[in-house]
Amino acid sequence: MVPFTLAIIFILLYLTFGRASEALLVMVSLPFALVGGFWLIYLLGYNLSVAVAVGFIALAGVAAEFGVVMLMYLDNALKQRRLEGRAGGLDDLKAAIMEGAVMRVRPKAMTVATIIAGLIPIMLSTGTGSEVMRRIAAPMVGGMLTAPLLSLFVIPAIYLLWKQRTLARAHQPALEATKSN
Repeated sequence: MVPFTLAIIFILLYLTFGRASEALLVMVSLPFALVGGFWLIYLLGYNLSVAVAVGFIALAGVAAEFGVVMLMYLDNALKQRRLEGRAGGLDDLKAAIMEGAVMRVRPKAMTVATIIAGLIPIMLSTGTGSEVMRRIAAPMVGGMLTAPLLSLFVIPAIYLLWKQRTLARAHQPALEATKSN
């Protein structure tokens, strides 16, 4: 089910952005979220089960949402700089990425705090059905420890590399014309 869910997420991202490159950029952040979930599952001694897989599916959805919103903020910051006439070079690109990423820190921290605050009581519960519910909550809690931090660093870094290449390609004809003169 997890690979099927990841395929559906990719298709939805592709339909949202209209380009495979942006969908792939968001998909790159998913393994970082899943790593935290696997660490916590290992530390708690849980085996992979249907309940754990459900937790990972929910985690993949939240991590994809983190990536989509981060990408939208980065795009909006770059568009804003272009409208202001300040998006000419690499320094402007880096400043736009920094601006877009910084705008996501507080909302992401609030989202993570809310998710963890809601799942910790489930992880500590001992009542009827708590064995299954803890296994669903564990991947989410572990992923919420790694997904936000890594998506704040990985997505902007890959976005910089991606936009830097497109920036270089845009300036390449001008450089070739200058060399030929």
